[in-house]
Amino acid sequence: MQDFIAQTDAVGGSLGLSALVATIPLLTFFACLIGLKMRAHWSALVALLASLLVAVIGFHMPVGLAVSSAFRGGIFGLFPIAWVIVMAIWFYEVTVVSGRFEDLRRFFDRLGNGDVRIQAILIAFCFGGLLEALAGFGAPVAITATMIMALGIKPLRAAVVVLLANTAPVAFGAVAIPITTAGDVAGRTTEQTENIAAIVGHQAPILAFFVPCILLFIIDGVRGLKDAWVPAVIIGFAFGLAQWLTSNFFVYQLTDIVACIVSLGVAIAFLQVWKPRGVDAMRARLELPAYRQADKLPGRRIWMALMPYAVVTFIFGVANLVDPIHNFLAGQAVKIPWPILKNHLLTADGTPVNSAYKFDWLANPGTLLLISGLVVAFIYSMFDDAGRYKITMGQAVKEIGACMYRMRWAALTIAAVLALAYVMNYSGQTVSLGEFIASLGPVYAFLAPTLGWIGTAVTGSDTSANALFGKLQVTAAQTAGLNPDLMLAGNTTGGVVGKMISPQSLAIAATAVKMEGKENEIFKAVFPWTIGMLFVVCCLIFLQTNVFDFMVPVVP
Repeated sequence: MQDFIAQTDAVGGSLGLSALVATIPLLTFFACLIGLKMRAHWSALVALLASLLVAVIGFHMPVGLAVSSAFRGGIFGLFPIAWVIVMAIWFYEVTVVSGRFEDLRRFFDRLGNGDVRIQAILIAFCFGGLLEALAGFGAPVAITATMIMALGIKPLRAAVVVLLANTAPVAFGAVAIPITTAGDVAGRTTEQTENIAAIVGHQAPILAFFVPCILLFIIDGVRGLKDAWVPAVIIGFAFGLAQWLTSNFFVYQLTDIVACIVSLGVAIAFLQVWKPRGVDAMRARLELPAYRQADKLPGRRIWMALMPYAVVTFIFGVANLVDPIHNFLAGQAVKIPWPILKNHLLTADGTPVNSAYKFDWLANPGTLLLISGLVVAFIYSMFDDAGRYKITMGQAVKEIGACMYRMRWAALTIAAVLALAYVMNYSGQTVSLGEFIASLGPVYAFLAPTLGWIGTAVTGSDTSANALFGKLQVTAAQTAGLNPDLMLAGNTTGGVVGKMISPQSLAIAATAVKMEGKENEIFKAVFPWTIGMLFVVCCLIFLQTNVFDFMVPVVP
């Protein structure tokens, strides 16, 4: 097999032309999804074919390497990503089959006094942020979307709500792995990585402050803002303040965990003294039945309804934060050298690219969700509250097969999208796009976050976006005389607002709200928000290079 070194100016010896050609797979996907209204998995497969053609014809990648790259990405899409999503939905189904989810719904109903707008913020923003902090990989979208639907919110609106709510916590998601990855890939020291986290802690809270109000507007328009802006502002402020304090003065890996717990606690305390306004009119506008406060639930039933999320929080916390256990779980991973790619895919200096597949069968979030779900199912099978609830371990395990069948098309979409991403990455298409943006001189400071946005939109992961562009951001920043840590932070924050349009996220949201095949509708609904938020992030990063430079701590 012929060796291959990716060239970012492979098309006609021009970086600009190469970058233009590299956009073909992405444009193909969105043209099929939006223009031709094809289903997401067909759109992804056509775009994958386009990426292979661009890799082979435009970037001169050997056919064998290009095809092997696609399989490498596809396998990663199935495991761990699709595995995580299946387990997230199954975890939720265990609570439904047991009948306990209805008690959880009633708990949130009483908490918000029938105001589904506030309940949606608590579920999608606060609770979803906690799931992002612990698991990531689409689990919060999958779980909270089903919970939002249970409130009576229409499917499309529910999907948009959870995708928008999933922006604020992404930078520090999965125990801040995106930031740790950025520092590692870019060769930053531990102190510099902590500095990147501190800078992100001066950026992400600004988004977090406004997200609850945006959710209000999406659910109930201007009237919703008028009725419920006070708790939305308080929740957003509490979340953002906790993010800033934790990332700058505590342990940045725990940023989202602290922020979510603080914002949820503040919300619950505030709702004890503040009563929602216009609930009856709001429920009529949303075509919901008139609110009738349910009987107060006994404390035992409330605890049993909340118990699954206490279990998942405990298991993920122990698995990620207790070093001996974390190291043991991570040590069970199996690294598999990838056929054809090994020793034939080279960097510019001739070093083989690490293309090995890491089969992390025990420590990945999907397996941890499986363990959590089995624990919950066992507890529920032991306590049925005098026959009111009953689930057997057999019923719980049977639901896994049902969830896998339901997720089949979403899994194909995710596999095809990750295959496309790996072909673009290994052939040089993605880096060609990045280098072109970085070569634009003074405007680079403004456009730097778009690299993270593109990377996350393609791969569905802020971590992957930082892995793709981390080193490039440092090199470009040093060339332009800018703070490398600020540009790395900008890459991370830019990726935050790109996740909502990732094909992976769209597929997960569509499956969760039972809109399979209608991903194009969800995309059209969230696209203006992602562009608006990206513009805000770009302006903020640019201003932090000059006017707001006091917001950027500096570490040598």
